[in-house]
Amino acid sequence: MTAIARLITRIRLRCLAYAAVLFKRTPEAVGIYRQLIALAPHDAVARAALGNLYAESGDLTAAVNEFEQLVAIDPRAADAWFNLGFLHDKREDLGAAERCFRKAVELSPSLDRAWYGLGLVLIRGGRLDEAIKVFARNIKLQPFSPYGYYQLGMTYHHLGRSTEAWKVYEQLAEFEPKFSATLKRDLQQTAPRAVARERDEGSVLKEVNIVEAV
Repeated sequence: MTAIARLITRIRLRCLAYAAVLFKRTPEAVGIYRQLIALAPHDAVARAALGNLYAESGDLTAAVNEFEQLVAIDPRAADAWFNLGFLHDKREDLGAAERCFRKAVELSPSLDRAWYGLGLVLIRGGRLDEAIKVFARNIKLQPFSPYGYYQLGMTYHHLGRSTEAWKVYEQLAEFEPKFSATLKRDLQQTAPRAVARERDEGSVLKEVNIVEAV
């Protein structure tokens, strides 16, 4: 196949893949993206799209494989490191998730969702003091998103730092009354205790889904 023919084939396949995704024909889209990658193994866009499709369909192992290959192709792709961290977190591999989230924020310090993901991983690992610094960075980058405020407030609460927890609540209430009501309820109804103990009892600090995870 000539270079021009290969390029035309890639354009055609990419259009077909977009259409398959648009009409939610996931197996078809997966097959087309595989063809694209076979033609161009270094096609980062195709690998990211395929990884997303695997993640959405619940095949986390295949999704991790695609994003691992993607960061091997482009080690400075912060979004790919974030997605890889998110997938490792879903698989309960906290060590790998932390490494990937830290790599993402190293490459892109303004990537607020990577700070948020890192904070959740630190909470699950019982490292609350570290989590506070991370969530503080998250809300500085995303001052009108309630998720980081909630996690920061509850982390202060579980460390027994009630004054700081309620200050976070007051900040959240200024722009998000509905979500702040949830934080207020949980601050009032949840007894402060170590995350390690919560995990033993089958519970952790309340999580909020990461927006635009993959």
